[in-house]
Amino acid sequence: MLEAFFTPQSVAVVGAAREPGKLGYGVLSNIIQCGYTGQVYPINPKSDEILGLKCYPTVLDVPGPLDLVVIVVPGRFVPQVIEECGKKGVKGAIIISAGFREAGMEGIKLERQVLDIAAQYGVRIVGPNCLGIISTYTPLNASFAAGTPPQGGIAFMSQSGALCTAILDWALAKGIGFSHFVSLGNKADVNEVDLLQAWESDQNSRVIIVYMEGLGNGAQFMEVARRVTRRTPVIAVKSGNTAAGSRAVSSHTGSLAGSERAYNAAFHQTGVLRAASIEQLFDYSVAFAYQPPLKGRNIAIVTNAGGPGIMATDALESNGMKLAALAPETIETLRPKLPASANVYNPVDVIGDALADRYEHAVKTVIADANVDGILVILTPQVYTQIEETAQVIGRLAATADKPILACFMGEERVGPGIKILNEHRVPNYSFPERAVGSLKAMADYWESSHLPMPKYESFPVDRDRVARLFERVRSDGRLSLGDAEARDVMEAYGFRIPRSVLAKTVDEAVEAARTIGYPVVMKVASPDILHKSDIGGVRLNVRDAEQLRDLFDLLIYRAQRHMPDADIWGVQVQEMVPRGKEVIIGVNRDPQFGPLLMFGLGGIYVEVLKDVTFRIAPVSRAEATEMIDEIRSYHLLRGVRGEQPSDLDAIVDAILRVSQLVTDFPEIVEMDINPLMVHEAGRGAVAVDMRFVLKENK
Repeated sequence: MLEAFFTPQSVAVVGAAREPGKLGYGVLSNIIQCGYTGQVYPINPKSDEILGLKCYPTVLDVPGPLDLVVIVVPGRFVPQVIEECGKKGVKGAIIISAGFREAGMEGIKLERQVLDIAAQYGVRIVGPNCLGIISTYTPLNASFAAGTPPQGGIAFMSQSGALCTAILDWALAKGIGFSHFVSLGNKADVNEVDLLQAWESDQNSRVIIVYMEGLGNGAQFMEVARRVTRRTPVIAVKSGNTAAGSRAVSSHTGSLAGSERAYNAAFHQTGVLRAASIEQLFDYSVAFAYQPPLKGRNIAIVTNAGGPGIMATDALESNGMKLAALAPETIETLRPKLPASANVYNPVDVIGDALADRYEHAVKTVIADANVDGILVILTPQVYTQIEETAQVIGRLAATADKPILACFMGEERVGPGIKILNEHRVPNYSFPERAVGSLKAMADYWESSHLPMPKYESFPVDRDRVARLFERVRSDGRLSLGDAEARDVMEAYGFRIPRSVLAKTVDEAVEAARTIGYPVVMKVASPDILHKSDIGGVRLNVRDAEQLRDLFDLLIYRAQRHMPDADIWGVQVQEMVPRGKEVIIGVNRDPQFGPLLMFGLGGIYVEVLKDVTFRIAPVSRAEATEMIDEIRSYHLLRGVRGEQPSDLDAIVDAILRVSQLVTDFPEIVEMDINPLMVHEAGRGAVAVDMRFVLKENK
């Protein structure tokens, strides 16, 4: 699909220069010096030869076919170059030149012009405004980076070129290898989804890592990432975590949602591991690139110092990992070759005077234990510590092990030579136990998520046409918010239990409605313009007789008119008083990148205060809906505490799935809440008490 970028048979550099200080010189020099074996063509109408290679005026003058073109001329000349590339039959172009979308309106127009020409000829584009591409196994360095990294199992993509240069410099110093290294720049054409698909089956890429600032098509990213992570770990750092794409919101869900929540949900649902920093990104990536999979959470610790062993143990527990229980035969094998003062249980403390042979015995014995899924080896530089020899031992054992071994050589100056040896043996080393444990957790999380069944989405029998007609009627009235009665119609059409309710335009109609429903009742001012009625005193519970109802009818209307004089007041909704239960909220806010963002949490008046909520991107499966319930801190209240009966969790799952189907069926729903969904005891179901809907504007 993108072979022209990663395995081209021929490359041209448009804007190749003779002066070492220019980008065109640096790019051409990198291609030559990296060992690229294909044909290389400098393009410069003012030169006959550059770096010993014959120069051509344009790509059209190049003899023979041309797969990839790297463009480093000023932006205004790029459309012409792309036109020539198209006529030449070029399949891929890397536009390093700047002055496009990042430069304002004129740059945006220029970028669109380039894209239109490229689309006409079928030329794929990386960039513009990018560092370039490195593919170490080809080998090809079609970038202006200072140096080519060694070969390795990490495929890296980044929207930031400046970050690329810093990471490359760091990787060169650490000896960390890459399979591919791509600077995406403006992402005018080739983006993260394209690269995920290109690297999905790449045998040289054991892990894919991504630095992203935003996604153009979140739904497409989720579809591809969910498939790719089944076989290759994907780790992402997402910057710009403020409320991107935020707008004025009227629902509880809208006020609690945001791009950060949406990205977290999308990554979780697709098995993408999210790193909190660039340091963590590479902590995780070297573990995946260097070591076998971690197929469980049971970790053994081998250390020559008690304190760091305790730190590692604490980190395991706080990260949801486990200290492996060593088998009796493992303990008996350890004991004869360790001092009497050593701890033969986990953590295995070989004590401060341990030489390399003692470490070898401990690690070799522990890794053979069937109860152990992975090992963390901790070394602190003490008087007798054989740092380099111990590193050699760990490297040899890791080379033949089918379980991951991570190291924590603590310190800097004295342990430096040992860390270098570990890097040579592809054993990840971490300065502190907490960072090592964080990487082990990432490995365990990935193993579990990659082995979950693919989600299956249920579909309930619903009256979709009824909702479509209702939405059309609301819009024809020039409204975007639904009134209570309309919201009830939507809920009924999608199979929700709702309280009996009557819209009363007069006090006499309200009295008759209450008599029919039966006291006590709930009274709510009815208006499509007032979404949070309790905020203006527009709701009254437990109305017990006609006299109280008559007094309240006028009061509710008065309050609504006083607080919102321009609101369209339809009357008062008289509603059945639902028996008490646990109040939860199910809501939706439509995210600009990913679509419908589902929220679940503790409901009623507490949702804004406690913010005990969790999010997923719709549609969701039954397993994902159940997971949403399990994640909230107040989950145990729903399970029943201190003799309380458990709530009907199946009814909550059913409600989440119905909301998921509703907002998937109707993309015009931009916000909605069911708050509260009153959940009764197990087997007795749930009732949607209050609902709000906001629709998208017609364009």
